[in-house]
Amino acid sequence: MIGKAALAAIIALGFGIALPGCASKNGPLALLPAKVRPATDVTGSSYAAADALMAQVKPTLELDTPIIVATVVNLNRLDESSPLGRLIAEQVAGRFAQAGHRVLEVKLRNQLYMKRNEGELVLTREVRDIAKQHNARAIVTGTYADSADRIFINLKMIEFETNVVLAAFDYQLEKDAQVRSLQTSH
Repeated sequence: MIGKAALAAIIALGFGIALPGCASKNGPLALLPAKVRPATDVTGSSYAAADALMAQVKPTLELDTPIIVATVVNLNRLDESSPLGRLIAEQVAGRFAQAGHRVLEVKLRNQLYMKRNEGELVLTREVRDIAKQHNARAIVTGTYADSADRIFINLKMIEFETNVVLAAFDYQLEKDAQVRSLQTSH
């Protein structure tokens, strides 16, 4: 007589031998729907990054202190961004504003260098002038790097007066169809 464990092993082995044949294009497994994965949550990731930055500076950065959020740029070409880099910056700025921080809208300024289709790019003298004019204490800036299947993002909050990094956060986005579409420059 065969024990329960041995019987289970024989049955599992039988399924292991039989199932590969079912997995062909015309086999029964082909009728099963492919697992649908939800799109990457870009907004949730941006909000989590902003929350992490705020948590790091909470004791030292008062809510009424103005800050600037710059476009997240390509790590390999710091004068370029993409719809994804601009979207991340918009969402991070929005999250800071939702938390009660005074976020300066730099897109409305003429003194900040604007490159067509690239968003707000940091140029030291102009950004410092804006910061000084509005008593902004810090800027949130960041970079992204592309790989075959992921986008790696680094955000930093930097104090204008000292150039000291007050907070930093790194995260990744899976490069699904949605993220790929945001990576192409429009």
